[in-house]
Amino acid sequence: MSLLSVIVPCYNEKEALPFFYEAITKTAAEMQGTWPDLRFEFLFIDDGSSDDTLSVIKRLREKDKRVRYVSFSRNFGKEAGLYAGLKYARGDYAVTMDADMQDPPDLLPDMYRAVTEEGYDSAATRRVTRKGEPPLRSLFARIFYRLINRMSAADIVDGARDYRIMTRRMIDTIVDMREYNRFTKGIYGWIGFDTKWIEFENVERVAGETKWSFWKLFKYALEGIIGFSTVPLSIATLFGILMSAVAFFGIIFIIIKKLIIGDPTSGWSSMVCIMLLIAGIQLFCMGVIGQYLSKTYLETKRRPIFIAKTTSDEDET
Repeated sequence: MSLLSVIVPCYNEKEALPFFYEAITKTAAEMQGTWPDLRFEFLFIDDGSSDDTLSVIKRLREKDKRVRYVSFSRNFGKEAGLYAGLKYARGDYAVTMDADMQDPPDLLPDMYRAVTEEGYDSAATRRVTRKGEPPLRSLFARIFYRLINRMSAADIVDGARDYRIMTRRMIDTIVDMREYNRFTKGIYGWIGFDTKWIEFENVERVAGETKWSFWKLFKYALEGIIGFSTVPLSIATLFGILMSAVAFFGIIFIIIKKLIIGDPTSGWSSMVCIMLLIAGIQLFCMGVIGQYLSKTYLETKRRPIFIAKTTSDEDET
């Protein structure tokens, strides 16, 4: 018998959960027809939801004992939800997916076949279109993927989703990486297991609203770049060298102009602009260094990635 853990991080998803549960149980039944020895568990991670998400999950648990849950003491973010799901998963295999139905359950049989019959450690999905997304958001997403792949050694595929199935060996490897500042897409690429990519067209949410604002996505992208690349520090150093060189040659030019031509140095407005430019570059470089220092500071605190307030196992003991 093989056990497949379906890990579903949830934050205010009470409207989408009934649709998701109906779809995933239907897919599970179809897969058990193909693989009779396959069993399922549905592990929902309630990320400190402020609506009735946990109540909906508990009602699902009452009618289906395959449903398990972990409820956080507050909102720790999706990265913490993914880590908690992998940590609590009991399965020989685990698949992470969203509750909003943007990760089509009907792809799961092909994903499972890839890790059980085709020899892959993981099967992951990527969107080939971004239909339905705001154009500006799509533009910045494409720019981010290009930047991070040039700036880091982690292989992060453009359009990659968190919808991914993994073997127990890969699950344990990720769980052992207990870093506080997590960027799971980068971790997947960094550990380097064999992955099969399955493409699909973008699917819009079945219910509810997205929790990812532009600002949250920007911070998430920044987390990924800082977590898997030191290139920004090199850029800050390069800025310093270039500005020093410009200042040096500027001084030489002014001295030569004064001694040979006799033209007095003038132009307070241009001087102010140059000072503001240099000050701006200095602040930028200090900000880059500050980001790395802040991440180091948070790591040294060794705070837990999440705090579980209650779980289905505890509630029923």
